Amino acid sequence: MSTLQERIQADLTEAMRAKDEVRKSSLRMLIAAIKNAQIEARKELDDGGVLAMVQKQVKQRRESVAEFRKGNREDLVAIEEAEIVVLSAYLPAQVSREEIVAAAQKIVAETGASGPRDMGKVMPALTKQFGASADGRTISEVVREILGA
Repeated sequence: MSTLQERIQADLTEAMRAKDEVRKSSLRMLIAAIKNAQIEARKELDDGGVLAMVQKQVKQRRESVAEFRKGNREDLVAIEEAEIVVLSAYLPAQVSREEIVAAAQKIVAETGASGPRDMGKVMPALTKQFGASADGRTISEVVREILGA
């Protein structure tokens, strides 16, 4: 079991003792997703794999928030946002938009990207550079703005 996974399990136990329902349910869903990924991969996940599952869960919650807002379900939005806060504690510190813009401009200059068609040249380099410390959607928005899409 990875150290991150052990930390999540310990935090679940702590949330159960504290009767913190939001943390408890969020962590249980995360642990279930991790176990499903391990079953699918037929091996234990390392910290990188567990981190990827945390990112995936946060992304799902953000998408749910957007859909619930469209449906005018603020009660469900509040629940999903609370779960995002719990899960985000396991992600590395997020870089600022300004840092993403600076790195994107540098990569655009290096690759000679000039328009929306060249997003495929810029996106992989940025996602590799930032990894889990930047949201893919934010990176995509920045690249689109720079390339004038």
